Amino acid sequence: MMTELPFDQVRTLLAVVDEGTFDAAAGALHVTPSAVSQRVKALEQRTGRVLLMRTKPVRPTESGEVVVRFARQLAQLERDAHAELGMTGSGEPSRLSIAVNSDSLATWFLPALTRVPQELRLCFELRREDQDHTATLLREGQVLAAVTSSPDPVTGCSVRALGRMRYLPVASPGFRDRWLGGLSDVPLREVIGDAPLIVFDRNDGLQDGFVRALRGGRGASPLRHFMPTSEGFLAAVVAGMGWGMVPKVQAEPLLRAGRLVNLAPDRAIDVPLFWQQWKLDSPALAAVAEAVAATAAETLAPGPRAGG
Repeated sequence: MMTELPFDQVRTLLAVVDEGTFDAAAGALHVTPSAVSQRVKALEQRTGRVLLMRTKPVRPTESGEVVVRFARQLAQLERDAHAELGMTGSGEPSRLSIAVNSDSLATWFLPALTRVPQELRLCFELRREDQDHTATLLREGQVLAAVTSSPDPVTGCSVRALGRMRYLPVASPGFRDRWLGGLSDVPLREVIGDAPLIVFDRNDGLQDGFVRALRGGRGASPLRHFMPTSEGFLAAVVAGMGWGMVPKVQAEPLLRAGRLVNLAPDRAIDVPLFWQQWKLDSPALAAVAEAVAATAAETLAPGPRAGG
């Protein structure tokens, strides 16, 4: 059995996964849909595995994820080689896919990307995902790097600590007065269990974790509003729809302005963040990693060391 993975077939599989359909991949590759289908089928026959689930959008199987990882790394190395050989002048810019959590994206991550040298001609494709789940996109080969809460590297990846994002339990003054006893001496743990809260999505456990720690294991109120953007989350808290855990860097100006109040100044929650990337000898990826680490060091609190 032949074991080589022809680059045109591998690149075609990656295009189908990235574009979501065979027709869209054909357009991106400037070939016919029939040619795309034939290349994918030939690659599946060569590997003896089904590599794609024919869904909408198309998704790689577990075996397909292995090939997608290989294809994405190979594509990045090819772009790096073109750049070092001075062959990028007339070609397309390099695209670098990164998974990042919403709060980092809304606060410190975009300034990090502005530090990447312009001459690298990079286009960033950011995938927004909760920090507890960004590593999954690395594992699936969907991205080359990720901001994650896990210190344990995905197989084939390196990891470095970025720091800790500090979250403060905050609410509007009006919300505090209505739901949390105002300025009285009523302990927060006795009233917060009935107060409406804001959560990012169903994977967001920050608010529930804060309440369980405060109330000895008892959970937060079922009265909760789901706000799936960092900006929308903050706006909902400021508007008095509920209380929530807000990144310190976002909360501080509003606390100073009196638009928010800190419900428990001695009970911040720190979420450690790490940078994971595929182990590639890629100047572009290395430049992004350095820019991210430098900006994180200026913005985040010092954090624990990475696990490997």
